[in-house]
Amino acid sequence: MTNPTSSGRLNMRLGYRFNLVGVSALGIILLWAGVALFAPQIIPHSVGEIVDADYFGPMSRDLWFGSDYLGRDIFSRILMGARYTLGISLAAVSIACFSGVALGMTAAVAGGWCDSLLSRFLDALNSIPSKLFGLVVVAAVGSSIPALIATLSVIYTPGAYRFARALAVNVNTMDFMVVARIRGERLPYLIASEILPNILGPVLADLGLRFVFIVLLLSGLSFLGLGVQPPYADWGALVRENIGGLPFGAPAVIFPSLAIASLTISVNLLIDNLPRRIRDRSAE
Repeated sequence: MTNPTSSGRLNMRLGYRFNLVGVSALGIILLWAGVALFAPQIIPHSVGEIVDADYFGPMSRDLWFGSDYLGRDIFSRILMGARYTLGISLAAVSIACFSGVALGMTAAVAGGWCDSLLSRFLDALNSIPSKLFGLVVVAAVGSSIPALIATLSVIYTPGAYRFARALAVNVNTMDFMVVARIRGERLPYLIASEILPNILGPVLADLGLRFVFIVLLLSGLSFLGLGVQPPYADWGALVRENIGGLPFGAPAVIFPSLAIASLTISVNLLIDNLPRRIRDRSAE
């Protein structure tokens, strides 16, 4: 049994309160991250190798998750699919949040025509339905990995911009910003040294939420055939490929769906249960 006093000592020693749900969610996320990094070394079969004479084969000692519609090992394809799902989503959310936060802070501090121009342009871009925009762009330029990353990052940049701008506008009215302007500090200093440190926590939480949205949108595009192309596949493409096995309850369509659910739910749970700083009661 776990000793609650030892857990309490660890919390007090580190200065943060850790939640069991958050730690469990972080463990699942790190597990998938490790799978994505080392997938080529740990998959038991090549992703294109036909290892079963039957299609939609059941789970067995050799095929842990059964086989897909061509008789390929679905366990190996899920492990390799983690590399594409996490890699594309992480690249897209990093670009979207970096550009959106940078533009949002710039607009809040600069104000005037710069704020109006950026806000109107990104509002117009945000008014386009995300899935429709993705379908049009990917169908027009092709479904290569760079095109997917660029499309997903453009779709979610306006939301990151609006969120960062709202936070930066509040910080921009505070006294220390007035003092920094009186000292003659320039725009890059105000953004990097005054605004960003005060909005970093909410921005990181927003990044996690947008990562979930991008995973789901990427899975949706892949389900429509516009994601990673065969013989490789992300998790959404694996569901689309094996949707014919759904009436039979085939593992080939169930396990990719569970992989998507486990990742997105874990990220949400981690955000909701982030470590919180313990208040120093002795100072009260």
